[in-house]
Amino acid sequence: MSENDPKSGAANIKRRDFLAGALLSPVVLPMAARAAVARTATATPTDTTIARLAIYPPLGISRVGNSPDYFLAPEVPGLSPVPDGRYKDDSQKIKKQVQRFRIYAFNKAGEVIREITATDGTTIEWTVHVANTKAAWYGFNNPLDNGDLAPGLPGQLRNQSITDDAERARMLVIDPGAKKISGVNTNTKGDKSDFDMVGRFWGKMNVKLGHLRTDEVGHLLVFPGDGVSDSALPDNPISNFSDNDGWYDDWCDGVVQAKVRLSDDTTMDAENGWVACCGPDFAPDIPPFISLYDVMSDVNIEAGWAQPPALPLSFSKYIYPFFQRMALMEWVAAAANLQQGWMKIGNFSDPAYIAKLANPSPENKAFRQSVFEKFRDPNSNQIQQYALPYMLGDGINYNNSPVRWFRIPKQQYALLQKWAEGQFVNDFNPNPKKEITRLNQVSLPEQPEALTRAALEPCSGGAFHPGVELTWPLRHKELFRGPFRIALATNRNPNLIQNLGLLLTPDKAFGGHQGTAPAVAPQMPGDLTRWMGLPWQCDAFSCQQVNFSNSSNDDSSVDISNDFPVATWWPALLPIDVLPQDFYLSVLNTGLSAAERVKFFQNRVSWSRGVAGIGYHANASYTNGLNRMVYLWDRMGFVVKKTAPADPSWPKEIPKVLYVEVDRGSMDLSTTTPPVRGLRRR
Repeated sequence: MSENDPKSGAANIKRRDFLAGALLSPVVLPMAARAAVARTATATPTDTTIARLAIYPPLGISRVGNSPDYFLAPEVPGLSPVPDGRYKDDSQKIKKQVQRFRIYAFNKAGEVIREITATDGTTIEWTVHVANTKAAWYGFNNPLDNGDLAPGLPGQLRNQSITDDAERARMLVIDPGAKKISGVNTNTKGDKSDFDMVGRFWGKMNVKLGHLRTDEVGHLLVFPGDGVSDSALPDNPISNFSDNDGWYDDWCDGVVQAKVRLSDDTTMDAENGWVACCGPDFAPDIPPFISLYDVMSDVNIEAGWAQPPALPLSFSKYIYPFFQRMALMEWVAAAANLQQGWMKIGNFSDPAYIAKLANPSPENKAFRQSVFEKFRDPNSNQIQQYALPYMLGDGINYNNSPVRWFRIPKQQYALLQKWAEGQFVNDFNPNPKKEITRLNQVSLPEQPEALTRAALEPCSGGAFHPGVELTWPLRHKELFRGPFRIALATNRNPNLIQNLGLLLTPDKAFGGHQGTAPAVAPQMPGDLTRWMGLPWQCDAFSCQQVNFSNSSNDDSSVDISNDFPVATWWPALLPIDVLPQDFYLSVLNTGLSAAERVKFFQNRVSWSRGVAGIGYHANASYTNGLNRMVYLWDRMGFVVKKTAPADPSWPKEIPKVLYVEVDRGSMDLSTTTPPVRGLRRR
């Protein structure tokens, strides 16, 4: 989208895997549905008296980009945000993902009455307060909530040479303050400075964290920053994957509030939302097999805010999506691509195998149980290395920790266990005839849940070391005022400094320090993203280091003694092994033999190839990659869905739907030519 109609974008994407089936239940569901069925409108509630207003999504996600072009964040679960797969503009700059916020009215019974827009005499004043407090927070070692399974390592303050809290706030906190916007089509070009979110770093550098707009009915649009990172100090190279003094980036997060004056002059405050501005999703057509929505759904169930789904389970809602997501991992990680060779498990993308998984008969129980036993048990304290998903976990610092390897949420595991026992119905339809392609096709009562899911399902639910977008505090109910809704702190210093002493320990994170509130508690602007790597590009590259390590004394990389398989971090957002566009073009080339086309299809390359260094005798060191990624991040390719053209000679070994790395630029920092120029074009 290039500053175009806000009604387009995610709302117009067509895909047959809309997750509408899961919206049938009023409880918070921990799994996505892939049943593509058309929704019918529900009758308007008898009681239409407004008891409360609430902002949706409760937690929205914007993603940085250095292009003036943008697209809207997903609003329908299961749909890719950009239908044509063009996440870069014609200059090869990355487009921004922009979160749109809406307001819904509820009666006393909690029923949705209607959406509130700035029409028919209603006015909405939005207030957004985001901040970046990374440089004023503590360094990351590992999560602080795994107890004895992976003891939390105390973290020292970043930039600890600045000792006074007031000076730390002035120098290190990038705080634009609260920004207000109202009306319709306000700041449509994004050129009005009143709506820019700009703070200062090191007392001398202006940092733009984004800006605000409204659309034609008064929805709020939160634009992120440009993805910029820089050092305020000269001769200050990157030295660590997560903690680099003197550096800043333009990630941020904070509260979204709204004051509504209805046409009868009644004034109400809406329940607050939250926005987090983080990095791009480089494989947007491939959802993580465990999402942030799944993790936060576990919180809701454990807190008593929601109930687990009733038995028997729907295979389409609760089981198939998990297997489908596991199948898609083969396009971004070699370990998943070849797992049949070492895991003795079938192909989750094979329709015949899926049909067998969907069979609830007692005669099929032994097969289901054999598949279930391949998954890592989150309730066990045993070391379970060679289990699914083959991915590194929170406790990577500890070789003998059960959380060295990624464990799926307990509620998800419980659903798989019920499936293995046969407590489900086979309602799977591989060829649905109807689609949901836009939010207004979802019945009004289900729209808030659709917006909630759509925002969080593309986000990684682990491993949290520290993670991709957000991290481990979100698995604790203390952060929330209710399901998915971040609580705003009212007892904290307004300068956004939270001083928990010289070291941040697990006890302080949960219990506070000398009258200071805990870190895992109601939040202030900047609190969610402060745990992430500084600057963000370093950890994005560091996750690739599971494939190789060139520095024997660096404890940020991960060396695996086995030749194969190589465990991964977050391949659904930061790919590891990909099918590059040139290989794909060769797959399409009918002038090649079937065997040659298959050879190109079967080969994968490293997504981060060339980042650590190129040219003759390049050092290609770990720290080279950390430093170069700050400048090369916008040249990385996106993995997008491609459907094969009609071709009677199409080799039977190659699927008709492929996920291909496109729009990758040159890794040569010395070039001033747009990266795509001079390359062979399709």
